[in-house]
Amino acid sequence: MDGYDKNEELEKNGENMREEIFSKVVRAGKRTYFLDVKATRRNDYYLTITESKKRFNRDGRHYFEKHKVFLYKEDFDKFTENLQEVIEFIKKNAPEQEPLEKVETEAGVNAEVSTELETAKAESYSSDVDFDDLGETKE
Repeated sequence: MDGYDKNEELEKNGENMREEIFSKVVRAGKRTYFLDVKATRRNDYYLTITESKKRFNRDGRHYFEKHKVFLYKEDFDKFTENLQEVIEFIKKNAPEQEPLEKVETEAGVNAEVSTELETAKAESYSSDVDFDDLGETKE
């Protein structure tokens, strides 16, 4: 979804100025991030960053778990500078990880599993059954 500008629309309709002025959506695997520019009553812009993850109840119905961060104009420079520094640190120093592959579970939900982990499980599984292991004696 591309960004959109709702400021003119809000002025025409006289709606609450806390509506989104501009928005971007970032889909990242199981998470979706919403970057929304909003305005206070005094028309000061601020940013809300919302992380949304789809979760499932025990009965199988889904709901969305959301976390929000509010970022105000006076904090933009410090925030972006430090965010960039942290991202660069991670890119340089994070250990390499094996890519995950998606598999479909019995419930029909996509799950990510490490290929290495699945291989290790498969290699450690043995179908040879020794009745001594079951507590029976051989005569």
